[in-house]
Amino acid sequence: MERAATRLGAAVAIVALLGAVAAFYAVRASGAEHVRLVMTAQNKTLGKKILVNRKGLTLYSLSVERKGKFICTNSMCLSLWKPLTIAQGSVATGVTHLTVVNRPDGRRQVAYRGGPLYTFVEDKRAGDVKGNGFKDVGVWRVATVAARPATTPPPTSGGGYGGGGYGP
Repeated sequence: MERAATRLGAAVAIVALLGAVAAFYAVRASGAEHVRLVMTAQNKTLGKKILVNRKGLTLYSLSVERKGKFICTNSMCLSLWKPLTIAQGSVATGVTHLTVVNRPDGRRQVAYRGGPLYTFVEDKRAGDVKGNGFKDVGVWRVATVAARPATTPPPTSGGGYGGGGYGP
């Protein structure tokens, strides 16, 4: 009886090992490289856990960009808001609920809970949240782990960029 139990245990261990090896090679065969692009950080200004890129810069999403609808597509917008993109064949990792959406220009942009992620050109250091509350055709908000927009009031000047659209 002990011999049968030992053989059964060995067989289970071998099957488990073979399954792990098969899964490893399936990922390698797909060519998908897992790239850690997004992390979390506690932001002192907002008092919240936020999403940041590999350099520690704050990540934002635009309230009206959901379900494949892109607003930030022209050169004026893209000069202020830099999409967090990933190479073809790569998988974004770092936090749960990350996906990839295809931009109109063909680039692949990382999204969190459906909202494409961007950095703001005026954020120079880790912890900066200068783009939070910026109003345009929607509102730019810091991406928080709880997926709720930050509650910092928007700048009264419209962020200094006209606040009413990015032009043609």
